[in-house]
Amino acid sequence: MNIAVLDDDQAHNDLLAVMLRQAGHRCTVYERPPALLADLRRQTFDLLIMDWNMPEMTGIDVLARLPELLSTTPPVLLVTSRSVESDVVEGLNAGADDYLVKPFEPSILLARVAALLRRAYPVAPPTSGETHEGWTFDPAAETASRDGKTEQLTSKEFQLALTLFRNMSRALSRDYLLERVWGHRADLETRTLDAHISRLRGKLALRPAGGFRLVTVYGFGYRLERCQPVLEDAS
Repeated sequence: MNIAVLDDDQAHNDLLAVMLRQAGHRCTVYERPPALLADLRRQTFDLLIMDWNMPEMTGIDVLARLPELLSTTPPVLLVTSRSVESDVVEGLNAGADDYLVKPFEPSILLARVAALLRRAYPVAPPTSGETHEGWTFDPAAETASRDGKTEQLTSKEFQLALTLFRNMSRALSRDYLLERVWGHRADLETRTLDAHISRLRGKLALRPAGGFRLVTVYGFGYRLERCQPVLEDAS
């Protein structure tokens, strides 16, 4: 998963980055809230871990800004030295999904991260199929089926379709999609992603006539969303 860490303490950031990367996650660290908020306009994160007390803006201020920037807000873990009950209540009521007091045991933080990611992004076992919005995805055959019709997908088309359907209504950046599907971000032309998106629109009827919109988010990436089916003009 792609995780952002926001804290004005560089040593704390370095520690979390090592822990999260060793656990298999990609981690980007920020020491200033405005830097994170700017990146949220062009990058997708699966989880935000942030401190409360920071210069320029507090963690509570950042939480208040997230709905302005994102149509779907990722889970947020507030990690702070503020430990009194009223602070915990305020942090959770402000929009944090979990609250952890410093200092903490690394195993506890990783367990909290894993729990938040499981709740936010439930995934079926890789050997079984998944059903999203009427489409059933078979990982063994790399097919998508709906209403008695089966579409054969390439490996990358299958992974891209699953990523989009698992994140319905969530804007996903180009970098995020390239990394999740192709495993890296550099040296891959964005036309490759655009071509796969175009083929999925056709194969899975991801158009208003089929009850979906696969929207291009200008300067950012793509968003798959449900809509009322629109009958195509047969004239």
